[in-house]
Amino acid sequence: MRSQRIGWGLRLWVTAVALLLLAPTLVVIPMSFGAGQTFEFPPRQWSVRWYEEFFSSSQWMSSLVTSVQAGLLTAVIATVIGVGAAIGLDRGRFPGRELLRSAMMAPMIVPGIVVAVAVYGTFLRWHLNGTLLGFVLAHTVLAVPFVVTSVSASLAGYDRTVETAAASLGASGWTTLRRITLPLLAPGIASGFVFAFVTSLDEVVIALFLQTPEIRTLPVQMYDSITLEIDPTIAAASSLIVVVTTVALLLPQLIRRRRRSEP
Repeated sequence: MRSQRIGWGLRLWVTAVALLLLAPTLVVIPMSFGAGQTFEFPPRQWSVRWYEEFFSSSQWMSSLVTSVQAGLLTAVIATVIGVGAAIGLDRGRFPGRELLRSAMMAPMIVPGIVVAVAVYGTFLRWHLNGTLLGFVLAHTVLAVPFVVTSVSASLAGYDRTVETAAASLGASGWTTLRRITLPLLAPGIASGFVFAFVTSLDEVVIALFLQTPEIRTLPVQMYDSITLEIDPTIAAASSLIVVVTTVALLLPQLIRRRRRSEP
């Protein structure tokens, strides 16, 4: 009976936390379908007016394209770097390995404003402020730790005897990596790719320092929209980001479950 009470208590706690986390989403999505001139919850009239405004606005669409481009490029670069770093840290035996691992995790720990000031000062000398390359490099620094963490989790349960078996059958190191190691690490790599993309898509602090009137990301456009003017279009933009982020995070899990269910 005691364990059952603990079980129900834990369920209630998880439910309360889930509702607390979902509450903003449950409010902003209905507001995005309102027809009023300002924010209304619940909306008195329903409309897709603000979605039409979002997709017909050159400013919103330009920021969306910039965010998607930066997110995809960041995800690709961070995944390549993160996979190589995770494998090297897992198999390497060299002095300072743990120090290097801690240094790579630093962007997850250091306050965002500190990273933003450092990036801004450095990129100002390199003339990377206000460029897509600058956004990609800055976001890659933030995204690599997530890839390293995800791939390292996959490496924790990795059986290296399959590589020994492949080598005994004459497979080269590159063949073993391409046909055995990477496919077995694919779930962790896919998760790292998604986390890197989402990290870039949602990042706003560094983007505020690097933005110019000609190039800015969607979170920066949303920030300006809510601070400089009360524009309900931000509700539509927020809803789109929530949907895209949720789908991106759930897709690898759905694919993994489908593979497990296949005979």
